[in-house]
Amino acid sequence: METQSTYNYKVVRQFAIMTVVWGIVGMLVGVVIAAQLVWPDLNFGPWFHFGRLRPLHTNAVIFAFGGSGLFATSYYVVQRTCNVRLISDKIAAFTFWGWQAIIVAAVITLPLGYTFGKEYAELEWPIKVAITVVWVAYAYVFFGTIGIRKVKHIYVANWFYGAFILAVALLHIVNSAFVPVSLFKSYSVYSGAVDAMVQWWYGHNAVGFFLTAAFLGMMYYFVPKQAGRPIYSYRLSVVHFWALIFTYMWAGPHHLHYTALPDWTQSVGMVFSLVLLAPSWGGMINGIMTLSGAWHKLRTDPILKFLVVSLSFYGMSTFEGPMMAIKTVNALSHYTDWTIGHVHSGALGWVGFITIGSIYYLIPRLWGREQMYSMKLVEAHFWLATVGVVLYISAMWISGVTEGLMWRALNSDGTLTYSFVESVKATHPYLAVRVLGGALYLSGMLLMAYNTLRTVTAGRAVDAKIPAITATHHA
Repeated sequence: METQSTYNYKVVRQFAIMTVVWGIVGMLVGVVIAAQLVWPDLNFGPWFHFGRLRPLHTNAVIFAFGGSGLFATSYYVVQRTCNVRLISDKIAAFTFWGWQAIIVAAVITLPLGYTFGKEYAELEWPIKVAITVVWVAYAYVFFGTIGIRKVKHIYVANWFYGAFILAVALLHIVNSAFVPVSLFKSYSVYSGAVDAMVQWWYGHNAVGFFLTAAFLGMMYYFVPKQAGRPIYSYRLSVVHFWALIFTYMWAGPHHLHYTALPDWTQSVGMVFSLVLLAPSWGGMINGIMTLSGAWHKLRTDPILKFLVVSLSFYGMSTFEGPMMAIKTVNALSHYTDWTIGHVHSGALGWVGFITIGSIYYLIPRLWGREQMYSMKLVEAHFWLATVGVVLYISAMWISGVTEGLMWRALNSDGTLTYSFVESVKATHPYLAVRVLGGALYLSGMLLMAYNTLRTVTAGRAVDAKIPAITATHHA
């Protein structure tokens, strides 16, 4: 029976399971579209060709897999660090069923070709309205729970989750401003270069807040927990927070170098992107240095491996991003597979690994088990995923630089050395390696699903008791 003396783990369990389910769906679609670029005969029209499935892949991985992971962990962390049950079980349940309904609506409408046409914001206006409603409910549950907390201090993970919730609300509402023309079609209220600027303010901050700040909330809770060590520097975590959320907002124009966007705006985006390196690496160092005195645990703890290697990918991706924002580098990298390599270094390496590690931490605790059904399978998952990511991003880096160099190569008379189709042909082997890397990563997720199923069926759903509060106690 649910009482105020226990935490609400039911909604955490629901979101945790759907994180695994949507991870498999999103990554399966990713492998399919990667294969379509290698073997074009796999493009089945009109609903299952690359153009329709690609936005389904990004939405499924970001908002279904990543989003479900964030709901699960934020609801768990905010209860544990505030020593109080979620403010409303019913509204928390509404966020679960509402979010799943939105995802199902995306799965149906995107292959049918209903699209707003903006990156990471493709869903049409009725679904956009539904997202807003669910998000307001989410904000109420999260901030309401902080409002009734029994611990005076607000732990840093909650600051990151909170910033993510507020920033995503702002980004979604401003970028999605629409004029509906029918039940399933609307147009942006912005036009031309302004529309592009608003879109990439949204697009990069979807990366900055949905895919970075929020998952740093995960990092600041689950890395210290799994390592059994306090966070390396609490002061650094506060500096990391304020520096990151201020700087990220201004980096969007680096997506629009050498376009109709005013040159000064492009330069502002580039400068803030370079500044962003400092807080990003501050956060990475803080996470990794938390293992001081606990490095030996990496030999035997595959969950900790996921969490720590995620930080390595976070550091690598947040070095690569600012470098690619430099105009001269961008002249080579823009529109090439290098960008896809960079995105997946962050998405598979950082977001994927930190989420997988956190869910592996949660599952046994939510079902009253000592650990996952098989830690050997967790170890196998780690190595499949790691090899998969490395193959994927290495292939895309080589492919991207090859494309960039071929596109800009000139003959002595100023004509292009290569036709476009020659550059496509040159990248073909690397696209095949990408399929292999993606397939390995997906196979790891399938192992996770099996391991989760065996753990859940062997255990039983439990809700932990809220401990009696003491002056020094938290989580």
